[in-house]
Amino acid sequence: MPASLRQRCHVVLAGLVTLATAAVVSLAAPAPAGAAGGWTETGSDRADPLTESQGLTSVEVPANSPNRYTGIGTVPLGVSARGWNHVGDPDASYDGYYIEPYQRDSGNSKMYRVQAPGGAWSEYVHTLGPGEALNNSWDAISPDGRWMLSGEWGTMTRLLVFPTPAVNPSTSPSANLPQVSAVRLDHAVRDVQGCDFSGPTTLLCSSDDPDGSLFGLTKPLLRIDLSAAPNGTADVSGHVTALRQLPLRSSCSGSFEAEGIDYDRRSGVLRVIVVSPGFCVLTDSKTYKFAQG
Repeated sequence: MPASLRQRCHVVLAGLVTLATAAVVSLAAPAPAGAAGGWTETGSDRADPLTESQGLTSVEVPANSPNRYTGIGTVPLGVSARGWNHVGDPDASYDGYYIEPYQRDSGNSKMYRVQAPGGAWSEYVHTLGPGEALNNSWDAISPDGRWMLSGEWGTMTRLLVFPTPAVNPSTSPSANLPQVSAVRLDHAVRDVQGCDFSGPTTLLCSSDDPDGSLFGLTKPLLRIDLSAAPNGTADVSGHVTALRQLPLRSSCSGSFEAEGIDYDRRSGVLRVIVVSPGFCVLTDSKTYKFAQG
């Protein structure tokens, strides 16, 4: 994931809040909600640029847990002091383990920070394999809890598969977290910012693709249908479909950033963060909600 959003937030928060708020007095009405790719936009909430600008996930265990979000302001000082200065789109297993993906600006590893249902934190570090990108934009835990998917930045034809740290008994914070297999995609994807399982063999993913040449539209919502559930022993194939363009509405003009994604299997609600351009990162960045149908 590029540092553009981090840089924008730091600049804006260095003294431009007043200017941004004064400048954004747009009368542009939001476009009406509509169905595309089987998903109907049903609403939105403001996404805070410090704490809700990178990712989000719903948490089933313990019961009545609030949704979790990540952003520049959620990185603990002790973690960033060790170089892990960027957090991506997290996920939570169905038995309550919560996992955040971290990257740093250099080196040969990425890190997954895990919170157990009881509240204790642990860290699992993965040493990069040959040709593996340093970026660590997201993680997605399989419905059976044993396997975790993760992605790389740029144009890719694979997703990485790991044993789920702390959940899979083969993992340990004192040992390297190995990549055990991959999802081989039948169509290239670009700048995937988040994926979440909506079923045992179905992923919904948000792409920050600014180019549009892969699917004929920028910032697409993608569905990836797997040939089988990940099992950690063999690669599976993934059929990629672009469902729709994510909403790109703001009082400012410029480049939007599609960020993390969450599918709540209890309610069937899909949520995706879209960060607004320029000064409007402060005022009208949104978490958009969708329902299938």
